[in-house]
Amino acid sequence: MVKEYSLLCLENPLLDIQANGNQELLAKYNLKANDAILADPSTNHLELYNDLVENYSAKFVAGGAAQNSARGAQYILPPNSVLYIGCIGDDEYGKKLQKVCDEEGLRVEYRIDPEVPTGRCGVIITGHDRSMCTDLGAANHYKLEHLKSEKIWKLVEEAEFYYVGGYHLTVCVPAILALAEEAAAKNKPFIMNISAPFIAQFFKDQLDSTSAYWDYLIGNETEAESYAEAHQLGKKSIAEIAKHLANLPKKNEQRQRVVIITQGTGATIVAKQGEEDVQEFPVHAISEDQIVDTNGAGDAFAGGFLAGLVQGKELRESIDMAQWLASWNVRQLGPSYPQPKQQYTRAY
Repeated sequence: MVKEYSLLCLENPLLDIQANGNQELLAKYNLKANDAILADPSTNHLELYNDLVENYSAKFVAGGAAQNSARGAQYILPPNSVLYIGCIGDDEYGKKLQKVCDEEGLRVEYRIDPEVPTGRCGVIITGHDRSMCTDLGAANHYKLEHLKSEKIWKLVEEAEFYYVGGYHLTVCVPAILALAEEAAAKNKPFIMNISAPFIAQFFKDQLDSTSAYWDYLIGNETEAESYAEAHQLGKKSIAEIAKHLANLPKKNEQRQRVVIITQGTGATIVAKQGEEDVQEFPVHAISEDQIVDTNGAGDAFAGGFLAGLVQGKELRESIDMAQWLASWNVRQLGPSYPQPKQQYTRAY
């Protein structure tokens, strides 16, 4: 039986503000049809969010990579299974973010910053293209003091699994390490996601500071290649990189490290610490005409995998569950999960 709030997730929450647009709207904000950028305060980018709300019938979706994964895990798990922590502003967008999470059954315990606005991602949809313009705002202002507060740390101690998205390496490494050390001390699984190639490139030292604590590491092939380049591993295959990552020094020797590398429609690669053979798991195939939007597929994969871990599934079934949820995610618009709720069925 899954314990209440078994899974605790930490990263950078955003409110996605999605709307159908056109070339004129893109031109107004000097945006490209299929692109993702950070908002530039020296331009009119910060005006985009209210414009989408007031003039384009925007839809609000809880965003941020690990929050997407937390939502995905909660989609599969029993009610009150997942808790998500991050930082938002004391504003209407923050209230909307809390509301949409509540509607999906995800418990959030945000640090509320009184001075910095809630992080937002404006998403302009034109046909099959998405233009994303992100103002990180309060998402960049999480503090260790919040995690260590009596209320939150009690939840940390009660949780049985910890998941951290790599984007948080740009925000509050001490909070990540506090969770990692708690996991190692209590022999609880610590799961990390590289999240983006630039994390391995430009936040190499921060990423390396967490590596001894990884019980599970999730990434995709581009992130793995970025890691190999940053660490001067030479030209190695994805399987070889996965094996290298699996066999890095490890703090909690009671758990065998597992490294999981996705490859889009290619097979998922899995390497285990101390094992020579690398496993490959083919993905759930769906037809091209079923694919609506691949944005968030990796987040959904992580969410499905986390759900499998929390339910005590074997590794193969947890991978299968991850691929199943990702296959449903790409059939929705944005990082979303289908309604009515689908029931997981094994593909093997």
